[in-house]
Amino acid sequence: MFFFNSLSWVFTLDHKRIGIFYMIMGVWSGFIGLGLSLMVRINFIEPYYSVVSSDCYNFLITNHGVIMIFFFLMPVLVSGFGNYLIPLLSGLNDLNLPRLNALSMWILLPSIVFLIISMVLGAGVGWTFYPPLSDAGFSTSSGVDFLMFSLHLAGLSSLLGSINFICTIVSSISISEVPRDSIILWAYLFTSVLLLISLPVLAAAITMLLFDRNFGSAFFDPLGGGDPVLFQHMFWFFGHPEVYVLILPGFGLISYICSGLSSTPTPFGVVGLVSAMFCIVGLGLCVWGHHMFIVGLDVSTAVFFSSVTMIIGVPTGIKVFSWLYMLLNSAVNWGDPVFWWIISFIVLFTFGGVTGIILSACVLDTILHDTWFVVAHFHYVMSLGSYISVILMFLWWWPLLSGYSFNKYLLQAHCILSQVGFNLSFFPMHYFGLCGLPRRVCAYDPTFYSINLVCTFGSLISVFSGILLLFILWESLGVKNAVLGSFSSAWIVVNLLMVNPPQHPNFTLNFCI
Repeated sequence: MFFFNSLSWVFTLDHKRIGIFYMIMGVWSGFIGLGLSLMVRINFIEPYYSVVSSDCYNFLITNHGVIMIFFFLMPVLVSGFGNYLIPLLSGLNDLNLPRLNALSMWILLPSIVFLIISMVLGAGVGWTFYPPLSDAGFSTSSGVDFLMFSLHLAGLSSLLGSINFICTIVSSISISEVPRDSIILWAYLFTSVLLLISLPVLAAAITMLLFDRNFGSAFFDPLGGGDPVLFQHMFWFFGHPEVYVLILPGFGLISYICSGLSSTPTPFGVVGLVSAMFCIVGLGLCVWGHHMFIVGLDVSTAVFFSSVTMIIGVPTGIKVFSWLYMLLNSAVNWGDPVFWWIISFIVLFTFGGVTGIILSACVLDTILHDTWFVVAHFHYVMSLGSYISVILMFLWWWPLLSGYSFNKYLLQAHCILSQVGFNLSFFPMHYFGLCGLPRRVCAYDPTFYSINLVCTFGSLISVFSGILLLFILWESLGVKNAVLGSFSSAWIVVNLLMVNPPQHPNFTLNFCI
């Protein structure tokens, strides 16, 4: 099916092929990041004896965070499926700017090359790049510079893609009507707007840091009149909207699936779902300061960021209750793995959101900051929420991408293994944080040895579940099950796109590339 032996793939402007390129690069990077996380967990098997040196441990956690956010979730969830789905759901042949689309895809390749160079040279500054640790005086390795070059190119790729998405969606979507099929389009529109606003701020921050490291400037050096807290403000102005960048496509997909499964004549709360995403975008740009309660913010500022962070839970709650209502009024097949994953997404993401409300209180955050509690919260929201969105994207749209269906029983086994692995890995970290165990430290109190062993066992199960997912994809292409013989989600996808295609003269349905 995939005819890679042709130069047409290299010079392609087709949105489907470009989307597949993004997915391949993203999945490849994701398994590298997964391997790094497994090495981190193996390092915690012994409390004091570190399997790797402390510097190597810093390299692991730095590259794990950067890879999973910028080179796995964004290429697959935003760029990959966005490229593939937006023209199809808009009733268009391609994105409005196909050459810009190809350029944004090929820019990601040298970005990955720079990332690999930084891994070889070593960059142990954490994925947040906080000075003074990232200054030349404390981090002398040129791997830090290569890592920032890599982020520059990845950010440029995302910016070009966002511009393309916005132009395409705005030219096709109707503001006066919000049909069910456009929920995903609205999600990608809001995602692109967030990237367009926040990414230039990150680019400016790491550019200033590069100048501090290599050209003697003092943007973040107090000895030269700079302020390291300024970097934190600039980084988190991007860093927190990035959470919503990675979860909004998932919100759109869950809303789309739930409304498709709903048995009601008109989808429930579609306008409310889109309005909630709009509110999340507006409020998400105003809450970066809740990552910085311990830098010495005045009381009024701390209370403002705490309040806005708590308020942002309201539109999120609207979405959750709308999803539950639609599921309760749906003729769902209880053996459908897609239904299991939707419930998992709602439960795990809601739990992560509740711990986020806890951290939004400045008093509690001062106590729990830089403990494993933050790691647990972050992974329940970002890792599990976004990763489950990636899985659901593949499950729901795989019949459209390949023309084949999955083995239902393998998917059920994968879902069970994934849930066991996820929760064994991350749930005990809440207890570590409540006990004051600091994160980003390669040694720990031996009192927590047995629980850390459970976390490591859970990470092994998670790695195995990821490999099983690859096997399921491979098995689908090898066995070549007929699409209409699969479970309900595949049938619904084909039904929606073949019986009720978007009303546009240029719309064509292509199962194979």
